[in-house]
Amino acid sequence: MSDVERYVLVLYYSRHGATANMARLVAEGIEKTGMQARLRTVPSISADTQASLPAVPEQGAVYCTEEDLRNCSALVLGSPTRFGNMAAPLKYFIDGTSSLWLAGSLASKPAAVFTSTASLHGGQESTLLSMQLPLLHHGMLLVGLPYTNPELTETRGGGTPYGASHHAGADGARALDKHEAALCRALGDRVARLTQQLLAGATHVQS
Repeated sequence: MSDVERYVLVLYYSRHGATANMARLVAEGIEKTGMQARLRTVPSISADTQASLPAVPEQGAVYCTEEDLRNCSALVLGSPTRFGNMAAPLKYFIDGTSSLWLAGSLASKPAAVFTSTASLHGGQESTLLSMQLPLLHHGMLLVGLPYTNPELTETRGGGTPYGASHHAGADGARALDKHEAALCRALGDRVARLTQQLLAGATHVQS
């Protein structure tokens, strides 16, 4: 891969905007290291087989393609909590990546996760852990948040060692507080720096 092609894919689903806001903060953390962040989302799904969406979203990030995922140097995956698990649209997209699994396209690449919940104890940690399972099946290297980030012990909202999280409130109106925002940026920064180290090591071995 050339330097131009090296990017961290920030792939998320957001219904009311909180997870999208987190994704942008994660991207900020990535880009401060000098790496490119590529923001992508996934379309909603419906039980109505006649339902359809525009090929390109009217606003926000564009839809993720298999090529976006195949060619990334690392992945940060984000979703709101749905009954302690990731949202169906993101799960549907991940379930369709069997060809990448068969080819080992994501193996040995760093990966991390983030989530937003309506209630403070509404399944943040179980959602993050469940999001990590398919990434392990893909052979990815999971990246969490160490307690060297002081926000993990200072937070009164979201924030876990398993990944960044946010308490959005029952109406989704609670903005990310300073600790939650800092941890989103820290997660992006950590994934990017580890990715840079792995890429530099691979280049050294090849030379």
